[in-house]
Amino acid sequence: MKVDILLGLQWGDEGKGKIVDFIGKKYNLIGRFQGGPNAGHTIKFNNQTHVLHTIPSGIFQKKTENLIGNGVVIDPIIFSNELLKLKENNIKYNNNLYISRKAHLIMPTHRYLDAASEIAKGNKKVGSTLKGIGPTYMDKTGRNGLRVGDIESKDFQKKFKSLTKKHNQILKKYYSYQNSSQKKDIDIWLKSIENLKKLNIVDGEYFINKRKKIQILAEGAQGTLLDVDFGSYPFVTSSNTISASACIGLGVAPNKIKKVIGIFKAYCTRVGSGPFPTELNDKIGKKIQKNGHEFGSTTGRSRRCGWLDLPSLKYATMINGVTELVITKIDVLTSIKKIKICTHYKHNGKKINYLPFNIDTEKLKPIYKEFNGWNDDVSQINKFERLPNNLKNYIEYLEKELMIPIKIVSVGPDRSETIHR
Repeated sequence: MKVDILLGLQWGDEGKGKIVDFIGKKYNLIGRFQGGPNAGHTIKFNNQTHVLHTIPSGIFQKKTENLIGNGVVIDPIIFSNELLKLKENNIKYNNNLYISRKAHLIMPTHRYLDAASEIAKGNKKVGSTLKGIGPTYMDKTGRNGLRVGDIESKDFQKKFKSLTKKHNQILKKYYSYQNSSQKKDIDIWLKSIENLKKLNIVDGEYFINKRKKIQILAEGAQGTLLDVDFGSYPFVTSSNTISASACIGLGVAPNKIKKVIGIFKAYCTRVGSGPFPTELNDKIGKKIQKNGHEFGSTTGRSRRCGWLDLPSLKYATMINGVTELVITKIDVLTSIKKIKICTHYKHNGKKINYLPFNIDTEKLKPIYKEFNGWNDDVSQINKFERLPNNLKNYIEYLEKELMIPIKIVSVGPDRSETIHR
């Protein structure tokens, strides 16, 4: 068994779904190892656009199995809607989609707790997607959570009602929060649980480890800079998004890991609150947002845009042990006359090339290197050598600075608009 890992190196939205779909046919199994429906992996092919929130992005490869690992949190309602959309598009999943019994379930009251907590934070809110992700992970670490395997138990209803009651007590006592649609939400949720029961529920760790001669791709969600330990805390997600999490989130040993494939955009984006040193609040930022269609596939919120941040990218490659790189959305920078890359920061009067403990934008000023842009449409180019010289210079500079080969260059959103070097 060999495991490669594919993950994002920025604040998410790097194009992981497209690349997993693009290289997925080389693997026997794709496994999602963390996160939940706060992820939005967009895949385009045959003039169709598919958005996945929980299901691994290998689902469109007919010969590839897909496992939702124990590190993932699942909302049965959102999950059922995903399955319905696959069915509507004639995508068969009954024989190649599996769910770990140890994956935790997002309950309706988890979403209420998420909303109440965010309201209570006022102007200090972290920009939660309000999908109930944080409270679900809190129940997991607090040893209160419901898992997929519990739906097979005779005591499931009892466990569900007990945890719902506990959540409602917290909502009433600490937040004075009430939701008038709770009964309706619970009814829909319980019906969705019945859909879950019809699927292939497995002991994920055994499911993977019993098959000795398979190639596995571990698919991450969100991005490295949103990691709960190593990201821009507290403006982060509630799980570990880095490569080390793949072992825990799927139940594989570290010595099985081979390649770590890191994905980054040719610029930076982030959704919601939090520091963003290279953010562009000008016409160029708006142009990048428009050209890149930078609006969240999960929340619909507009993404903040800025120049590529090399210190944070080097940080991400370091803690993930990245062995090869993928650059996406280079087509979005077409027709921008001068393109910048942040190479260092000015911090407390000193020039530094690393991420300090606090990346407060007010205290951290980016230092830029400028590159000439290009005007050519690159979306139909299928060989690296045919790219505009200024674009090749941009990519080769990054490769030299990061000291890691850029193996894949994405020149557009469609599966076909990809250069494999």
